[in-house]
Amino acid sequence: MPNFLEMKQAVVDGDVDKARDLAQAAVDSGEDLLAVVEQGFAAGIRRVGDLWEEGEYFLPELVQGAEAMKAAMSLITPAVQRGRAGLASKGRVVIGTVHGDLHDIGKTLVGTLLGANGFEVHDIGNDVPIERFLAVARDVHADIIAASALLTTTMPEQKAIVDAIRAAGLSKSIRVLVGGSPTTPAWAKEIGAGHAENALRAVHAAEALVADIRR
Repeated sequence: MPNFLEMKQAVVDGDVDKARDLAQAAVDSGEDLLAVVEQGFAAGIRRVGDLWEEGEYFLPELVQGAEAMKAAMSLITPAVQRGRAGLASKGRVVIGTVHGDLHDIGKTLVGTLLGANGFEVHDIGNDVPIERFLAVARDVHADIIAASALLTTTMPEQKAIVDAIRAAGLSKSIRVLVGGSPTTPAWAKEIGAGHAENALRAVHAAEALVADIRR
């Protein structure tokens, strides 16, 4: 049985070596890696984010927590992908953080869980302009553009992506999924997008969006 609390604490403490060791042990023992991510390491990075917002953590602690999370995921992600080798893709997702926003922890976690659940994921990073979202989506024949915004000031970029897809005549073949702490279901509905409040919900939302395209 994996020790989720230990995994969470390793990320909260920013202990890269501990996080890596716990991740390797989970991979070696054949644990349910999706549970390990969501209940262990992801719980840790969410706690780091809470401490940041509460003013308990500052930039060094935030960065170190992210490094511990990345160390764990660098082992878990390839293991998950090996486990899915040969299985059909559920759909193609282009994921990035919108222009003007440099946050990528939550976006990376969403991409990891989507990949683990059978989606072909193309992570194009953070501070991504609308034109790049559309260009990559066209290149890979994406079903979904997943656009993250962690700042209230960058939320309009999500609407601009939806508008750009409509203007390009791609709205029948591409759906937009938005997320990030300032976003809400009401905001997503207003702009004509799907919404996910966390990484686990993003998987279900993506499945629903792809099903809607293929109806």
